[in-house]
Amino acid sequence: MPSSSRHLPVLEYLQRQLDGTLAEGEHTHMRYPTAISRLLNFRITAIDEASATLELDADAALHGNQQGTVHGGLLCELADAAIGTAHSTLMQEGESFTSIDLKATFLRPVWLERLQAHAWATHRGRSISHYRCEIQREDGKMIATVESAVMTLKGDRAQGR
Repeated sequence: MPSSSRHLPVLEYLQRQLDGTLAEGEHTHMRYPTAISRLLNFRITAIDEASATLELDADAALHGNQQGTVHGGLLCELADAAIGTAHSTLMQEGESFTSIDLKATFLRPVWLERLQAHAWATHRGRSISHYRCEIQREDGKMIATVESAVMTLKGDRAQGR
């Protein structure tokens, strides 16, 4: 297949994207960067099988709630994006996935911080996998922990997802 149109597995695609070796025309069956990641300026900083780390420069002036701190929903979205990125590394062509639950525990407020969300699989099943995501400040202090279950979709169930 010519290099102008080369299909890559998701993990290889994201690794190449991260290390700057993704060639023009190389693609994967999933959409990267995702629209929500572009909108919120999430950045992938590490990727491996069933594991991903995303970064965000959080600012209460842009992402704030009524109390003047970064909104918890943004933290949930950051964790969901990290978990989704981690799980996408397991997807084959013709497969997709959907989150089926998400539980967040908020540990401390954020005003203006570079945040790092690290997600990894704690259980990988054929249909249902479980993930944990820890969101930390640059000084290593934990901001939030998030746990989620993700369902892998195959065949007709994956179409249009």
